[in-house]
Amino acid sequence: MPVLVQKYGGSSVANTERLRRVAARVVAARREGFDVVVVVSAQGDTTDDLIQKARELAPNPPRREMDMLLATGEQASIALLAIAIDALGEPVVSLTGAQGGIYTDNLYSKAKITRVSCDRIRRELAAGKIVIVAGFQGITVEQGSSDYDITTLGRGGSDTTAVALAAALQAQTCEIYTDVTGVFTADPRLVPAARKIPVISYGEMLEMASLGAVVLQPRAVELAAVWSVPIHVRSSFSDEPGTMVRELNAMGNQPVTTGCAGVVGSPEGVLSAGAEREMVVTGVTHDANVAKVVVVDVPDRPGVAARIFGALAKQRINVDMIVQTTKEKQETDLLFTVCRDDLARAGEVVRQVAHELGAREVLEDESVAKVSIVGAGMMMNPGVAAMMFETLAEQGINIQVISTSEIKVSCLVEASQVAQAVRSLHRRFLEEAGESPARTGGSVTVATQGT
Repeated sequence: MPVLVQKYGGSSVANTERLRRVAARVVAARREGFDVVVVVSAQGDTTDDLIQKARELAPNPPRREMDMLLATGEQASIALLAIAIDALGEPVVSLTGAQGGIYTDNLYSKAKITRVSCDRIRRELAAGKIVIVAGFQGITVEQGSSDYDITTLGRGGSDTTAVALAAALQAQTCEIYTDVTGVFTADPRLVPAARKIPVISYGEMLEMASLGAVVLQPRAVELAAVWSVPIHVRSSFSDEPGTMVRELNAMGNQPVTTGCAGVVGSPEGVLSAGAEREMVVTGVTHDANVAKVVVVDVPDRPGVAARIFGALAKQRINVDMIVQTTKEKQETDLLFTVCRDDLARAGEVVRQVAHELGAREVLEDESVAKVSIVGAGMMMNPGVAAMMFETLAEQGINIQVISTSEIKVSCLVEASQVAQAVRSLHRRFLEEAGESPARTGGSVTVATQGT
């Protein structure tokens, strides 16, 4: 039978009623003829509650012990869902990340998957069982080590677990169930006019996820793109179609025909009139989990940036926007952004290096946020960035830092103005343009297979 991987987030399994609803959906998929593998997150706010309890005991608890603690949330969820499915008369087994063959490096709280071994899962599927695997967690397999420590994959790590299993099992689709009906052109809580995007490319989704669209973890999207895993983002509270994330052709209006399970979609092969028309901007995102660091009066000589960012890299601290301003006295100011969660550690690292380099001071600022526009159409349409800057200027929003790629433009602004920025940019690019978020080059074909 074809394999279907489903992932359910914490809000989808937050209480008994929702667990029963998820169980019914899983059983329905099984009775439609799928071998079903389910990945589950911790219930509701369980992870946040556990973090709070740990920090009441110690402000900076050991990461290894935090992983031991946080992994219990998913283990409770998988057992409860298995009990609910068993009550519906279907054979089922729940597995921890380790039992499900999720092997990682030993970077606690931000572990990366190094290998997936699905032998146990395949045996259970062959025995006719629905398999439930704990998301967000794995087990170390460092060379020469027999410690087998529990690790966690970071926020949103259950998405990565699901995609990794879908790739290893050559699943037909990886369905990500959440509390929204798909990927939207902006956060509907900020922009009531935001619209659901029916189909989006891996590249656009990766940019949107990494820039603040929390519906999918960026690592999961990257993994899906590498292994050609089609992702279907859906709501666990309704049956309406969601958003398909998959590779699109060069014009961005049709799915390509290869995927992790072979043929994914089959376009009609007809080039409609106006086939090259497409949306320039697919969506507007924002990220409030941003902090700014400025190293003031750093010596302007080769190797300085390497020292600073090399030290941050050793601590696995990701740096995003970077700006260097040269001054008159062979000195420079170096500005960059990190996640607020990493600011304390980043500040310690940078202050040590700055002292060694003879820099004057290190400044930190959490009162910033990032707003971005994303769209593959920007590659072929000049003037998009200028329009973004003009729109923000009309709203009296000052831009502190700018970062670009082929399909996105990001601006760092005051956190208090980010909602205003998102609304104005969405209005300019996605409402006044009068276009649907669907690709306009003919009809979008989403074949039955893979959905």
